[in-house]
Amino acid sequence: MDVGSCNLGGNADAVEFCPHRPFRHILAAATYTLQEQAGEEQQQQDRAGTVSLFSVDAGAEDESRRLRLLHTVETAGVFDMKWSPTAPLLAQADAHGRLVLRRLEHEDGSDEGVVLTDVVAGNISSSMCLYVDWNQNADSLAVALSDGSLSVVPMREDRLEVSEQWTAHQYEVWTCYFDRARPHLLYSGSDDCSFGCWDLRESLSNAVFRNKKTHTMGVCCIAQNPLEGNMLLTGSYDEFLRVWDMRSMMKPVNEKSLNLGGGVWRLKYHPNIADVVLAACMHNGFAIVKAGAGDATIMETYCKHESLAYGADWQTSEAAEHNTNSSVIATCSFYDRLLRVWQPENLVNHPTSKA
Repeated sequence: MDVGSCNLGGNADAVEFCPHRPFRHILAAATYTLQEQAGEEQQQQDRAGTVSLFSVDAGAEDESRRLRLLHTVETAGVFDMKWSPTAPLLAQADAHGRLVLRRLEHEDGSDEGVVLTDVVAGNISSSMCLYVDWNQNADSLAVALSDGSLSVVPMREDRLEVSEQWTAHQYEVWTCYFDRARPHLLYSGSDDCSFGCWDLRESLSNAVFRNKKTHTMGVCCIAQNPLEGNMLLTGSYDEFLRVWDMRSMMKPVNEKSLNLGGGVWRLKYHPNIADVVLAACMHNGFAIVKAGAGDATIMETYCKHESLAYGADWQTSEAAEHNTNSSVIATCSFYDRLLRVWQPENLVNHPTSKA
């Protein structure tokens, strides 16, 4: 079940497998560490971070080759990062209010030559950038900010400038998410307990909808079913994963809920199985959930981390398209600074439904 583990040297909070050939074995892991110093000068510089690249080969006979550190970039504290849906380009949202894009490249054609090279960076806000998402065309990014704002940034390799920025919520915006079929729609979730949607073609002074009653604590994450675009999931500090029917966009219906026993910080759909979701549950480890047409149910849990369960992702691989037992997961936890790579036990014989 366990492939390998590594101490990242800083508080670990995000992991993202590259979805693009020939880099699907490459995992990015990020840290955010608040360094305590005497005095209050230069507080921004006390928030330090790293982005590290690992090679993951779960099937390697030599254990030392299953998880190998390849490259590390020193940077500001990283709250979130995402690979572009169209190219091996990694977007970083950081504590200095910046959006940074880096390209994954082979310097010499081997894993030992894999590096992240700087492409462009832009100052988004004097507040912290907490989350970043790409639209499906990779021509625009959305950034969630600690002051309650949302920003939209057109993708350019010469400069990153905000095209839209508005106060979307009363408190921190923990997550934002472009609708994968309707990229003019942007969802958001906040510490103010509300889940909202914005139409980027219209005035952003009014939300398409705003649900303030369902979540009893902050909304941390949003995910859309890759085959059924009207099914949306939200995760909250209140420990519930909720399934939403979005067919009535003005008033989405909460269809079912599942208590995961810890704040639901991240939700990631399996790259090949449409109804299987990986959840990072903060104080209760990680869970694999079946969230399809029936009731949402827990299929498996993973509790080998000893502190806040934050980062979680699936590896996209050709083998997993034909054999679900080959699914590989990366997870990380904050205070113990731990990255773990593992394979689930209970996906054997679960039918794949995407290729």
